[in-house]
Amino acid sequence: MGLRDYLGRVFQRATGGLSDQRAIRVRRGDYQSLLDREATVDDLAALRSFVASRSGVEFYVEPETAATDTTAVAVASDGEWIRRRVGSPAVARKLATELGIPAYDAAIVGYPDAMRRYRRPENGH
Repeated sequence: MGLRDYLGRVFQRATGGLSDQRAIRVRRGDYQSLLDREATVDDLAALRSFVASRSGVEFYVEPETAATDTTAVAVASDGEWIRRRVGSPAVARKLATELGIPAYDAAIVGYPDAMRRYRRPENGH
């Protein structure tokens, strides 16, 4: 079984058998985004993979804007980070609980200093 299949099964258990995409929509309520694109199963899988492969990860949940859906920034203890759409703050918090990591409201607490200092390795250019 591949990582994606395993994570899909784990998430289905946490959502009572709902698929990731269905769970995203259920937790959003009746609201339907008219923004650039909604969160996908791949977005959630990327966040799960990041958490599984790094230490000290925390989520910083960013509110929906006029240009993009609600996002979560996953920040590792060394400052490495990724940002992915999650659909709603409820989905981000549910995922954080499932993964056993903290989730903060980025608009209230801001971002960790390590994130600002982090430099991605040069890709040879």
